[in-house]
Amino acid sequence: MKNFTKTKLFIFGTYILLVLTSILIGYVLLQSSNTFKNVFKAFFEVAENRTFDYRQTLKVTHKHPIPNSDIVVLAIDDASVEYLWDKYGEWPVPRNVYADAVNYIEQQKPQAIVFDLMFLKSIKSAQDADNYFIETMNKYNNIYTGLNFDNQPYDVRKPADLPDRIKLKVDNASGINLETKSKGYTNCRLIMSGLLNGNVEIGLTNVIRSSDGIIRTISPILLYKGDAYPYLAFKTGSDILKMKKDNSFTIDKAGNIKIAQTQIPLNKDGEAILNWYGEKETHTNVPFYKVIKEIENSEINKFDFKDKIVLVGVTAQAMHDTKSVPIQNEVYPGVEVHATFLNNMFDNNFIKKTNTISDIAIILAVIAIVGGIAMFSTSTLFASLSTILFMFAYLFVSYYVMELFNLWIPVVIPVLAIGIAFTLSLIAKYLMKSRDFEYQYKLATIDGLTELYNHRYFQDTLRKQMDIARRYNQSVSLIICDIDFFKKFNDTYGHQTGDAVLRQVAQTLKNNSRTTDFVCRYGGEEMSIILPNTGVEEAMMLANRICTAVSEKPFHLTPVDSTNITISLGVSTFPENAQTPQDLIEWADKGLYYAKEHGRNQVGRY
Repeated sequence: MKNFTKTKLFIFGTYILLVLTSILIGYVLLQSSNTFKNVFKAFFEVAENRTFDYRQTLKVTHKHPIPNSDIVVLAIDDASVEYLWDKYGEWPVPRNVYADAVNYIEQQKPQAIVFDLMFLKSIKSAQDADNYFIETMNKYNNIYTGLNFDNQPYDVRKPADLPDRIKLKVDNASGINLETKSKGYTNCRLIMSGLLNGNVEIGLTNVIRSSDGIIRTISPILLYKGDAYPYLAFKTGSDILKMKKDNSFTIDKAGNIKIAQTQIPLNKDGEAILNWYGEKETHTNVPFYKVIKEIENSEINKFDFKDKIVLVGVTAQAMHDTKSVPIQNEVYPGVEVHATFLNNMFDNNFIKKTNTISDIAIILAVIAIVGGIAMFSTSTLFASLSTILFMFAYLFVSYYVMELFNLWIPVVIPVLAIGIAFTLSLIAKYLMKSRDFEYQYKLATIDGLTELYNHRYFQDTLRKQMDIARRYNQSVSLIICDIDFFKKFNDTYGHQTGDAVLRQVAQTLKNNSRTTDFVCRYGGEEMSIILPNTGVEEAMMLANRICTAVSEKPFHLTPVDSTNITISLGVSTFPENAQTPQDLIEWADKGLYYAKEHGRNQVGRY
């Protein structure tokens, strides 16, 4: 059990080392080249956004959540454009048409009328209509209209100052930089001065697409000339939720704007991530031309606008006010984007994305889990299937976390981490198996005391070397040596000291042998050296050198005490002395006995 635990710990340690090495290499690559860094970031940003789109599409397919019935889109659709064009013979239509619509809707006491339209400077030829329009718009306190920032150069249009009444007071206690998404806005298109300086509430209609052209986020607050201004739907929703007109907002330390019971989480660029509600034109939709026809026919209350938020905007395809949105690759009219933002505010239903620390924690957890699967798996097939199941389980969780908790957890990098972690785990297991094989091989071939090859290895190697010598008509020699008076040495100094001397003699033999020689422990205090492709004379020279080296070397008994010992050696050679391994060993043994009988500390040759 102890060895099993050590083995698993080694696998896990190797696996973690490989993961950390891969992370370090990736970090170095990212820091070494801005181009590589930008390409890497753009790729993963687009890929992650696509996973968001897919999760949003699945969510709306399940018909959850339900669009707010209090939001009504008064749509200037294709039929309305055709009707108004035929009636007035021009586009845009005279502004008194919108004034009449406002008066008609206000009879039913709506919560707000919001124009996703740009009412630019008055036209002299239609001054009376414009004056009537301005007077009507300013008559009510629940009318909203749009303004647009752009980056026209100074020589085309001088950047105008905007009235203080539409500016926001923002207390930003977070680390969010509101200037990130506002840097491109150096100018603005002024709307009619009677609206700009009147009683009408004004918000921005600017939307910023992701790098792939799809709208996933809205900036509730944008900066222009250092001042903060609200997004049109944000301004409308905040007034309704607060039940008063208040241009003061706080972004807390967590990056949230809190309005009544609604919390709008912002990302690091100050954007709110929209939670989409379904297929195209999901909110209650009333064609604008039908309202105009009712006004003309003096029909009242056919459409229910009481306590509604009426969004007036262009949905006609011919007007090209369309936006690409995540769900089902749909194209939404701009007014539907405003409706979605409002819906999110009323339902407290914005998406929040995990921060960098959470992302890192998720990635590390994924890596650890895959590492655990690999460590405790008994087969590669089981580990592979378990990893695949875990990956699908993570995808399943990522969908339901967004579905149930409005939380966007990353998918692309964790899934990539699962693949990389699995690959690295296989490498770690392979390294472990190689190490384990090496260890087992060492146990099978190496003598534990002297760290020389053991007797079994000696027998196998001698047989193989003699077969090679016979095949290629070469010689192979054998040296067998024995420590002189070793039994008496053990009786005098003890077996532990004897073992220490055995190890030192073994090391001396290895140090004085060639790299091609095989130094083995034959048994007890006897050791042997197999000399491939070595004749009689060369073997005798090597044996005499080893004999001299041992006799001249002091052998340490304790850190302060040492002694000298000697060895006796016997030498035999194939094919001169023997034709089989057993005969070669016997011939070397006879040489060893000859050396012992003639005074020891010498090389004997029978």
